[in-house]
Amino acid sequence: MIPIYSSIKAIFFDMDGVLYDSMKNHEVTWVESLKKYGIDFPPREAYMNEGRTGYKTIEIAFKEYANKVISQKDKETIYNEKTRLMHLQPKAAIMEEMPRLMTFLQQRNIRTFVVTGSRQPLLLDKLHNDYNIESDHVISGFDVKKGKPDPEPYLIALERSGFKKEECMVVENAPLGIQAAKAAGIFTVALNTGILDDQTLIDAGADLLYPDTRHFAEDIMKQMTRE
Repeated sequence: MIPIYSSIKAIFFDMDGVLYDSMKNHEVTWVESLKKYGIDFPPREAYMNEGRTGYKTIEIAFKEYANKVISQKDKETIYNEKTRLMHLQPKAAIMEEMPRLMTFLQQRNIRTFVVTGSRQPLLLDKLHNDYNIESDHVISGFDVKKGKPDPEPYLIALERSGFKKEECMVVENAPLGIQAAKAAGIFTVALNTGILDDQTLIDAGADLLYPDTRHFAEDIMKQMTRE
């Protein structure tokens, strides 16, 4: 049970792994795009680095697995290759119960935002049709300089929402996103929809944890209906 539902006026959702079952595609494309440049990027690292800007992930991968500093030009080349590979992946499914939850929240005048490190038009362009999210309610990799785990993305979301942090909530599935949200001072719910263990998300600072999107959506709708 979430103790702050009655005060919630805005919810900030991560995208990959929260709204779309897209992390499997990110895992494959990160591993394959970096492998072409001699980097053996473990699949788990795709989940541990989820939420970073693409360029920062590439920079870290080269530093940790090749002890190299990579140029901006090479970062762009690798990121363009990852984008190309993403377009070849199977269509990412919508996460269970999340469209119903989004409609439920919007009908109750709870403002809904998406906060993601992604710069992939493949997913960003779908948010309006699938979730009725307006473009000015999307904070993406195009909008930030630092990105997660820095609080910057969620501070931008707070500013756009016009609400106090105590009136907002974050829904995340990744350690870096949880760290960013907590650094911004926002109550954070974790959904463990990937391959990481629960403790990793708890250690990142999650206030609550659910095993999947269905349990979360059903619980929040149940609790809000009672209030």
